Amino acid sequence: MILQLLIVLAAIIVGARLGGIGLGVMGGAGMAVLVFVFGLEPTSPPIDVMLMIAAVISAAAAMQAAGGLDYLVGIAEKLLRKHPSQVTMVSPLVTYLFTFVAGTGHVAYSVLPVIAEVARETKIRPERPLGIAVIASQQAITASPISAATVALLGMLTAGGISLFDILKITIPATLIGVIVGAFFSKRVGKELLEDPEYQRRVKEGMIEENSKPINRVKNVGKARLSVILFLVATVLIVLFGSIPAMRPTFNGAAVEMPAIIEILMLSACALILICTKTNGITPTQGSVFIAGMQAVIAIFGIAWMGDTFINGNLAAITGPIEGIVRQMPWLFALALFVMSILLYSQAATVRAIMPLGLALGISPMMLIALFPAVNGYFFIPNYPTVVAAINFDRTGTTHIGKYVLNHSFMMPGMIATIVAIGVGLLLIQLY
Repeated sequence: MILQLLIVLAAIIVGARLGGIGLGVMGGAGMAVLVFVFGLEPTSPPIDVMLMIAAVISAAAAMQAAGGLDYLVGIAEKLLRKHPSQVTMVSPLVTYLFTFVAGTGHVAYSVLPVIAEVARETKIRPERPLGIAVIASQQAITASPISAATVALLGMLTAGGISLFDILKITIPATLIGVIVGAFFSKRVGKELLEDPEYQRRVKEGMIEENSKPINRVKNVGKARLSVILFLVATVLIVLFGSIPAMRPTFNGAAVEMPAIIEILMLSACALILICTKTNGITPTQGSVFIAGMQAVIAIFGIAWMGDTFINGNLAAITGPIEGIVRQMPWLFALALFVMSILLYSQAATVRAIMPLGLALGISPMMLIALFPAVNGYFFIPNYPTVVAAINFDRTGTTHIGKYVLNHSFMMPGMIATIVAIGVGLLLIQLY
């Protein structure tokens, strides 16, 4: 079992370093060793989860192609410029909402330069809003009804009588409170911008231009607005169908399962966006949302399949020694989720790889929901794309990776937001 675990960890580490689809294909390579060398029986790949994510990403990519994301960025820019002095508090709420609506944290790329420029123009240290804004875009993944991670968790907990509303009523308030607390502490990070040595150096050397340029202008506002409306309608319908099972069609006495509902609604939304906005069907596949989403699909395919196979083949040996400890202190399972999310660089892949172990250990579904925000640990090592993008967008140099790597601009807001979200979640499951 130890040798098999080393193979699994090696596949994860090498896959994470390869980037892109590397995580997924290394999961497949790990599967080859587990099956052909160690003789483990392969489990079923997570087909439903992959199809749900593909459907959601298709709709979100179509919205992006129709100008919907740029339209939302325009609204965000007006909001930020209307309240520039509150940019540290407003920015994370904006990126949280973007991710909540789109189901992917990669939409933050479009609003990060706006945040950086608004902060610089008002002489507020950009590190403060940028750090917590990136964290908020990650936290919202565990609150979005259409994110790959939430969909994956719902797929595993549905059999236990858990509905989408059961997940959202815990994760939305928990992650929002975590983000707000993180933003409050972020207001005290570092020196004031005008006193920062790096900023002073860049100004002296002429590296910073004081003029700002408009960011993201929508060519066809009507098309863009329509795409956003269609996407939001589909999202609201998913929440309603997931929260009120009686709304779902019934066949032979059984209601249609949520995976099928999500796939139908999101594919339909994608089709309507393409038709109503007269968008070429090739264009969505060339955008950043589609590319990032398909990478997530491949990652889940390989990593989750490998993780399921390893856990299923060694279930008794894994659960036996730690079952008693985890039953007494189930919150310790959050550490496993956090550490694996650092390695996997994907909330959805972490859910698929580790949550089945939680169920096997006898942790209650509601406890797993409370611990769900622990999968947002990939800010810990500062090389995730949104983290790198935020550093590059800050022309003042205040957003940075520290001398010791881990003392970077995202560590403090990330740890506070995650810990607070888990704590609030644990409180809410007691109240409910």
